[in-house]
Amino acid sequence: MRSVIVSGGSRGLGLGIARRLRADGFQVIAIARRESEQLSGAIRDGVAGEGSIHFRACDLTDVAAIAPLVKGIRAEFGAIYGLVNNAGIGTSGLLATMKDADIEALVRLNTLSPALLTKYVVRSMMTGGGGRIVNISSIVSATGFTGLTVYSATKASMIGFTRSLARELGTLGITVNAVAPGFIDTEMTNELGERDRERIARRSALKRMAEVSDVSEAVAFLLGEGARNITGTTLTVDAGGTA
Repeated sequence: MRSVIVSGGSRGLGLGIARRLRADGFQVIAIARRESEQLSGAIRDGVAGEGSIHFRACDLTDVAAIAPLVKGIRAEFGAIYGLVNNAGIGTSGLLATMKDADIEALVRLNTLSPALLTKYVVRSMMTGGGGRIVNISSIVSATGFTGLTVYSATKASMIGFTRSLARELGTLGITVNAVAPGFIDTEMTNELGERDRERIARRSALKRMAEVSDVSEAVAFLLGEGARNITGTTLTVDAGGTA
């Protein structure tokens, strides 16, 4: 059974991805600071014929803990086939008034942590003869959004990271891609009021917002055999909001 790490896998989009990958037969290792009730339920709800979901606790802002985390996962679950860099925070605020600590926290979790997590996972993939990496970005990396300047910068960094890493790892049989969701119904968009949600839906080509399941399907595709010759690309899932 192939093992896939999903960071930020305890709730929201990460948990949706974990559930979807389990359905495809993967052994999913969900990483988060703590195990949520939703994740505990998902672990218990596994059915015969599917893969499995496991939880391993780690605060990814503690970058010194990342290397031992990956080493432990590798020892327990064997070669790592896939990595989904989903963990992140979406702290909003105007740059001019944003606290320095909030800026640092965004960059640390959204950019530095996935880079280091990928570094150590890639070493396992090299010995395993291939693998798949999917980085979760955002449409605001390209469109911009008032009050999300630093967040947008961190998500844009993942696009450059994806393209360059795809070239570095291509000869090793490792694909690297990104998924850029639009505004979807998760805890990170709870600050949006009903009026804002309606405005976003009206501006999209399909007149609706994308859902967690839509993004999960995109990730599952990029980890599947049908995407074996796709690398260095960004798949936008936003109901046509940026069309």
